[in-house]
Amino acid sequence: MSAYGSHYHGSLPPEFSEIESRLAAVEQRIAAALQRSGRVRLEITLVAVSKKFSALAIQAAHAAGLRNFGENYVQEFQEKWEKLQELTGARFHLIGHLQSNKAKVACELFDMVQTVDSPKLLQRLDAAAASLNRTMEVLLEVKLSDEENKLGADPAEIPLLLDAAADCSRLRVTGLMTVPPWSEDPEASRPYFQELAKLAGDYKLPQLSMGMSNDFETAIEEGATIIRVGTAIFGKRPPIKKLLLSP
Repeated sequence: MSAYGSHYHGSLPPEFSEIESRLAAVEQRIAAALQRSGRVRLEITLVAVSKKFSALAIQAAHAAGLRNFGENYVQEFQEKWEKLQELTGARFHLIGHLQSNKAKVACELFDMVQTVDSPKLLQRLDAAAASLNRTMEVLLEVKLSDEENKLGADPAEIPLLLDAAADCSRLRVTGLMTVPPWSEDPEASRPYFQELAKLAGDYKLPQLSMGMSNDFETAIEEGATIIRVGTAIFGKRPPIKKLLLSP
């Protein structure tokens, strides 16, 4: 199956053969949300959250038409990267917390970092991008809930971060990102999406990364330009022992 690249030969495991049908279902949900909100498909970037899935799963998703992939952990993605370099048009987003000491590796691997939350991280990414002679697009992660396990900058810190970014010649801050408290009810996420959209409007930032498998329709209705969808595309995440298995 050459569509899966030179690193893959043979038949797809059954769990990956369902990606195409799952993606079609996701696209139907996107289309319905767009119709309700009077928006068009070109306004939405669908990021397939491939964390804890193998390089083979990403290759299969790419063959199904996906081009944007989200990873949470630098080290995990680093182990997959060699098998993914031939995927035409693929873009990789870091959507998990980034420690400043891993900024250079992140710049080498990712096309966008969505989780910048401190001036120090901005400076480290800027220096890393300069050393690689590239420009990096970044989003500011904003914490809008009181959950202790959630990361991100306080909304009041956005001006400080934008001032710091103005001194970074190799970074482009294009928007905001948030992760609301998880709920089975997508309506529970709406106030957080509304708040992020207001902040983005206040600071004239065009990109809004918000919404996951359980609530991305609500996010689209509230102005999301990037949605991060994992389970609805790849299915249930594999057991730990299978996280990085790849041909």
